[in-house]
Amino acid sequence: MRTAVQNAKSQNMPSKNIENAILKGTGELPGVVYEEIGFEGYGPGGVALYIIATTDNRNRTVAEIRHILSKYGGNLGETGSVSWVFEKKGLILLTKESSNEDEFKMKVIDAGADDFKVEDEFFEVYTQFEDLHKVRSSLEETGLNIDNATVTMIPQNMVELDGKEAERMLRLMDALEDNDDVQNVFSNFDI
Repeated sequence: MRTAVQNAKSQNMPSKNIENAILKGTGELPGVVYEEIGFEGYGPGGVALYIIATTDNRNRTVAEIRHILSKYGGNLGETGSVSWVFEKKGLILLTKESSNEDEFKMKVIDAGADDFKVEDEFFEVYTQFEDLHKVRSSLEETGLNIDNATVTMIPQNMVELDGKEAERMLRLMDALEDNDDVQNVFSNFDI
């Protein structure tokens, strides 16, 4: 919850909107009550999919996700069918401008992070998901500006796709991400 509020504030979301979202989600605000649902399934070529959705109508969302998966060559799986493929981790993103690489490495080690990667524009810091807030706070105390901090699912193995299967997988990902209820889609494909 704390991470979601910090991310909303970093995106300049008005405090009133944040308060209303919290009240609505906890059921304290009259109206709609939302619940988070995790879906597990498969895409083209046996790609594992872990889909997180927030909905006010579970039946509608299940039907929509099932329809999208079947339309693009996938199918919905049973609970536990693909979750074993993913490891839940904390992910903190910082722009490269926020520190030089050697100084950054020392700050990350001191903050208690598990791992980090240097990407084109970002430093990616990985933590145990339960340590996300603690590591984020430690990095902020050293003067680093956090671009985003979230819980993510890291695939433990990858499925190589090419040709038509790759095209179908990309269309499936676009369709899932376009669904209003879908918050995150994690997969293990590589093109």
